[in-house]
Amino acid sequence: MAKDPVCGMEIEGREGRYRAQYMGENYFFCSEDCKRKFEGNPEKYSDTLEKCISTTRKVVVVGTGQVGATICFALMMSGLATTIVLIDLNPDLSEGHAMDLNHGLSFVQPARILAGNYTDCKDADMVVVTAGAPQKPEETRLDLVFKNTKIFKEIIPKIAAQKPRTLLIVSNPVDILTYVALKVSNYPMNRVVGSGTTLDTARFRFLLSRHCQVDPRNVHAYIIGEHGDSEVPVWSQANIAGLPIKEYCPVCERSCLAEDRKEIFRQVKNAAYEIINRKGYTNFAIALAVVRIIGSVLRDENSVLTVSTLVNNYYGISNACLSIPAILNMNGISRHIHINLDETERQQLRASAETLKGIIDKLDI
Repeated sequence: MAKDPVCGMEIEGREGRYRAQYMGENYFFCSEDCKRKFEGNPEKYSDTLEKCISTTRKVVVVGTGQVGATICFALMMSGLATTIVLIDLNPDLSEGHAMDLNHGLSFVQPARILAGNYTDCKDADMVVVTAGAPQKPEETRLDLVFKNTKIFKEIIPKIAAQKPRTLLIVSNPVDILTYVALKVSNYPMNRVVGSGTTLDTARFRFLLSRHCQVDPRNVHAYIIGEHGDSEVPVWSQANIAGLPIKEYCPVCERSCLAEDRKEIFRQVKNAAYEIINRKGYTNFAIALAVVRIIGSVLRDENSVLTVSTLVNNYYGISNACLSIPAILNMNGISRHIHINLDETERQQLRASAETLKGIIDKLDI
């Protein structure tokens, strides 16, 4: 395994299409763009394969509606960031949230919290983008695509101009908007991450834990593909305490028929709609999921999370952003994990990708 000296992404050396030699050393790259940057200034990159973890951690949240504000609160409670900047189209809203959060600083770890503008994205370790039109009752995530793509084409260049290290996209439809952000920003693919099915996976694990009456932390199962109606439950790899689901069922002594599985997944897929119909928005669980992703990057954790990322020949899928298990560290996406899917899951994942690519083809990006 080699590491791209420009973006830090891990690459299978034997499969590396892009490579160069400098001072007798072989270097491998994830893309032609990274190779070109290296060849233009090899001294800059040849000695920076290992970087120190910054002791100051700056996170900018763009969009401080229900989701963005709750992310700021959860981030403050976590103690992960030393600086939190809030940016919103309505400056009174971001200033009000910043004031409110600052009044609670005596109860948490020290941090600098302020309302700002796009210039404050400079030197940020991560910019979290929640800006966009909210999802309304009876509206699918894909219904939002054209409205929010237009918004992203306006704000992402302003963010990218300040060269923050990593972009984390939370706005829906998150897979499409992660792809839009990647194309508009011209960032390396490992430094543009979508929250993806991180929350769907957590919902899946919770519902399985409730059904099987075990701690959710002992349930290991993934939702992959689109964060939306075509998402895919990976039943074939689900396990509890290391036991595959089908082997745990006799231990559980509860019904786990096909109908039970279908109902569990139905609740996972429709969870956001059910919550939005009741309270008008989702905010708590997605905020915790986002802070989990932020922590994985800022603390260089090498955590495996189902985030939305640009894939290349993943079960034959390329040039689309969708959720698969990926290792996250200070370089963003370090590596994709190729999990074994059964034939039904493979077909469902490819169908999910085709749904997303069909939308992407209609966008002006």
